[in-house]
Amino acid sequence: MSANLYLRVRFRLNGDRAILVDCGEGIDPAVNEKVLTLTSLLKQNPPAGVEAVIPAYRCFAVVYNPLLTEPKTLEKAIRALEDRPSEAARADAKVVWIPVCYGGDFGPDITAVCAHTGLNEDDIIAIHSFGTYPIYMIGFTPGFCYLGGMDKRLQTPRRETPRTVIPAGSVGIAEAQTGIYPIESPGGWQIIGRTPLRLFAPEKTEPFLYRAGDSIRFKPISPEEFRRLQEKEPF
Repeated sequence: MSANLYLRVRFRLNGDRAILVDCGEGIDPAVNEKVLTLTSLLKQNPPAGVEAVIPAYRCFAVVYNPLLTEPKTLEKAIRALEDRPSEAARADAKVVWIPVCYGGDFGPDITAVCAHTGLNEDDIIAIHSFGTYPIYMIGFTPGFCYLGGMDKRLQTPRRETPRTVIPAGSVGIAEAQTGIYPIESPGGWQIIGRTPLRLFAPEKTEPFLYRAGDSIRFKPISPEEFRRLQEKEPF
């Protein structure tokens, strides 16, 4: 059992209108579960003056209106939620399936992952698409999801030289994590595939397919299926 389970939350000021709530140490599933539970409970019934609750790996930020509340009041409210069960708090968490075309032009670094791990391309695809990946947090760019749960056999260091442009939808590996680039951006992860789904649609009421606390599953598809789905613009 993780020692983090016994730690009580700690509070830090973050400027004049936010507090950071630390729930433990390191990248730990138990810590992240506590982060997501408290985040969900606060969003369900936000205390007066709270404007946003933003989760990360081991902490979350509470943004507030200083004319309506203060840190001590928020700390008391969060302490009262700390021992609430997680099941009721996050009953709406879902699994999101992401189709991915692996290798070739869609995954130019899959050969580097093969070389580092000693696995062949079919093994990489089978192992990567077998897992269920909890979303620890979203950041870096809109919709970039940092995922846990990757099989240790796939662990591969970042590229020595990052790319200045990575296509939207690219699926990558960096050390012990995997993730998806939702928009075109620079990046240094090893790109093993790409999804045709549009992962960030700012014009929509719900601009993302997923959120922190959901889980991702990957489904291998062919280049032909990739182009067909891309033409349909499924999201």
